[in-house]
Amino acid sequence: MANNTDYRTDYVGTLFDNSDSNPNKITLAFTMAGIALKKGHSASVILMVDAVHLALPNALDDVNIGAPFEPAGELLEAFIANGGQVLVCGACMKHNGVEESAIDKRFPVISGDDVVELLMNAKGSLQLN
Repeated sequence: MANNTDYRTDYVGTLFDNSDSNPNKITLAFTMAGIALKKGHSASVILMVDAVHLALPNALDDVNIGAPFEPAGELLEAFIANGGQVLVCGACMKHNGVEESAIDKRFPVISGDDVVELLMNAKGSLQLN
């Protein structure tokens, strides 16, 4: 788990729902984060509360809300390929029984201190709760 690592970013999207509870919010989170990257900003999406389940490999493969939106799995892959970072709340993982060894290795695990620093230093944020 990260210990106050400097995760500075221009845009922070915070996601609280999993694919069962609200696929629309997941799709919107990665759509907006991808747009931030296209506009030249650095961008991060933080997975918190139930959204930590989205850190499991292939969790977004079946999330597709339809046009005009791209499937969430494709949005995620484009987001990462274009320099975006997906961060996972460690306390939320523990609370939800998600083991760090089970999540996608591309997603750093962060602390509550990291979340606050990211939000306080971002130029903008979108919280989907």
